[in-house]
Amino acid sequence: MIRIAWCQKVGEKHRPDGGSLRISIAPLLLLAMSAAGCGGDDTAPEPRPRDPRPLVSEKGPAPSVTITGDDRASQALNWTAPAVTLQPEQLAAARRDAVKAVREKHWYADAQAAIPLYLAILKLAPDDADAKNGLARALSGVLKEGEAALAQTDRDEAALDRAHEIAAVARTVNPADPAVIVYLTQVDLADRLLLLNEQGERDLQASRLGEATDGALRKFRAVLTLRPDQPRAMQGLAAVESGLIRRAEGAAERGEFGAARYWLNQAVALRPDSGTHADAAARIEATRSRLVARWHDEGIAALGKINGLALARRKLADVLRIAEPGDTAAADLRERIELATHYGQFRPGQAFTDALRDGARGPQMVVVPHGGFRMGAKEDEAGASKAEWPSHYVRFDRGFAMSRSEVTVGEFRRFMQATGHRARASRRGHSIVYDERSGNFVRRSGVDWRSDYVGNPAADDLPVLHVSARDAEAYTDWLTHQSGHRYRLPSEAEFEYAVRGGNDDAWPWGESRPPVGSGNLTGSRDRSPSGRTWSNAFQGYGDGYWGPAPVASGRPNRYGLHDLAGNVSEWMADCWHEGYRRAPADGRAWINPGCRTRVIRGGSWASSPAQTRSAWRMSASGDITNARLGFRVVRDL
Repeated sequence: MIRIAWCQKVGEKHRPDGGSLRISIAPLLLLAMSAAGCGGDDTAPEPRPRDPRPLVSEKGPAPSVTITGDDRASQALNWTAPAVTLQPEQLAAARRDAVKAVREKHWYADAQAAIPLYLAILKLAPDDADAKNGLARALSGVLKEGEAALAQTDRDEAALDRAHEIAAVARTVNPADPAVIVYLTQVDLADRLLLLNEQGERDLQASRLGEATDGALRKFRAVLTLRPDQPRAMQGLAAVESGLIRRAEGAAERGEFGAARYWLNQAVALRPDSGTHADAAARIEATRSRLVARWHDEGIAALGKINGLALARRKLADVLRIAEPGDTAAADLRERIELATHYGQFRPGQAFTDALRDGARGPQMVVVPHGGFRMGAKEDEAGASKAEWPSHYVRFDRGFAMSRSEVTVGEFRRFMQATGHRARASRRGHSIVYDERSGNFVRRSGVDWRSDYVGNPAADDLPVLHVSARDAEAYTDWLTHQSGHRYRLPSEAEFEYAVRGGNDDAWPWGESRPPVGSGNLTGSRDRSPSGRTWSNAFQGYGDGYWGPAPVASGRPNRYGLHDLAGNVSEWMADCWHEGYRRAPADGRAWINPGCRTRVIRGGSWASSPAQTRSAWRMSASGDITNARLGFRVVRDL
């Protein structure tokens, strides 16, 4: 048994500044107790009043003392019975009035109410049994009204004020009554629930959701621990869930899908049976798809701009950061960046022509894929020379475009007419042609780029002959100026890479004799106009031509290119070196400023089988012209 002495007003200690100390006593009320009044006044402890800044304990309500300068809470929690002036001769009438007040449920509001009347009667007649019973009935009635008010406190905050008022009356009437103690405990609990809900709502407004630390979630869960399914706290939980979902969706908008997943999982854990999670997940996935599509499109748009590759890669990094594995947009952008890295705006194998300023089109070009290969002859390769050694690895980090075939007479004619260039053979007045009567190559006057292999006028679809390396480079310079793109002669590394087409055998087609349609090569079945045959040729092969064939008469190789191994040999951009020691490993031309001796690559219509090997190379003065030598062009991507 605990006895507590209460002085001054119940539950209040005055401070020098006129404020008060408010004391929460719910834990004490859970114990059976009796109270002795000070100065003859019987008083009882009050439940903890509502405070905008209460303390919260993880283990439930704790005793607390809150200092405030506001006396209104104390006044609301203390009740002084209305003054009833009663003389002994008035007792009978007072008893009748009190009974009537009980019948009318007029409990305590004024001097005609039941409780003030019974208190006054008992003051004059302390042993009046009827008055004691009447007071007990009145107290029971007022507690019932208090319980009805408490039942409304979850929805009506004004009901809690009514419950507090009744608590003050009950404490004054009989603080030791077990029913009063239970009621006061219920009022204190209602206070606690209200304060926790208010704290939780303030935390919500401040975005302190409390999913991991103190915050709204902790407050609402404390309420539900004290009173399961309490509506206001349940609404608070739903609001916390909405806040978590908003965080998830906000993180998704910023592209932070790891955080979005975290917040959504927190929301799912909070209310697993809620139907809002699936909708939120769908919205987050829609955001992911929208961002992926936007960044994909921005990356592709960047590829068309100067120096846009770096921006496109950043966009790809953004896409890959948020895209699900196997996302098609991410794969497409990655492929496009890969292509742009190695081919600009083209694709391997793509054929195209550039528009020229004069309204014509340039030569048909084919995009050769980037990659690497072993350049040069194998050590034991039959017919190889020391100029083809040592073999070495060459890699192209970027693809290039090569003309589908050799430059034709018609294409070279447009250049000559546009520029008035004086070709080497024209200035010199002669070139080397094939002489059918002797079967040899001889010098003949009046032969130039307009002539065929015997010196007659050449058809426009034949490869242009009788041009020097400098004539070929003048043509590439003109194409560059006309198209706005850099054209040039191929490096011999580019040529060998293209002629091999991924094959490391001696010949582009393998180690056997060439298949039918391989191109214009020297075959044992070929016949000259007078019936001559080749003394050194591929046995059993024939292509129907003695002399150059119209370009692209044979089948293309793996890269879509024609006539690399035959038809005419071709000028390279490289200067001649006796071997490959210190040769570039990146595929660029090996040039010495001012060199006069150039590299020739690729077999011709009159080359021996050994000269049609992929690794074959020879040197020649850059000024020579003849009936077996032409050129093709390469364009940078």
